[in-house]
Amino acid sequence: MPRTDRGAKTRKLTTCAMLSALGVVLLWLGSMVELVDISMAVIASLFCVFAVIEYGGSAPWLVFGVTGILSLILLPQKTPALMYLLFFGYYPILKEKLEKRPKVTAWILKEVIFNVALVLMLLLSHFTLMTADAADSMLLFYIAFAVLAELAFPVYDIALTRLISLYIYRLRKRFRIK
Repeated sequence: MPRTDRGAKTRKLTTCAMLSALGVVLLWLGSMVELVDISMAVIASLFCVFAVIEYGGSAPWLVFGVTGILSLILLPQKTPALMYLLFFGYYPILKEKLEKRPKVTAWILKEVIFNVALVLMLLLSHFTLMTADAADSMLLFYIAFAVLAELAFPVYDIALTRLISLYIYRLRKRFRIK
């Protein structure tokens, strides 16, 4: 194996390990301050975006997997880790593949993926956090949460697209990864 190839692989592995560690730290901050748990899951997902842009292939999936598993093991409060694992971690990776399709098809697939993840999150919270008495009164909360999440998803997707464009066209040269 040529020395430059080995150095590039080492740099890639080191960068992905640092991205995973930073993601775990952000998710830990989200578990400590419960008001920012969703925000930290979203910000941690940006490290997967970075891995998609700079390395592609399996690197973003490894960053996602390592960050998700370590945060499930290490975090005292698991909500940010579960949000990361159930949607925010893998969505930026899938977004790149979905946006190669026609626009209408891409949005339909994005909505399907989001709705499946939303239902999984709501079911998980319902069956793990609620008692039988509280579950009946929470139906209105679940409906309101689902409606707000549906309204927020396109904003999140468009903001993520803009952040990706900002990185590619303005910030990438400063990092000099390749």
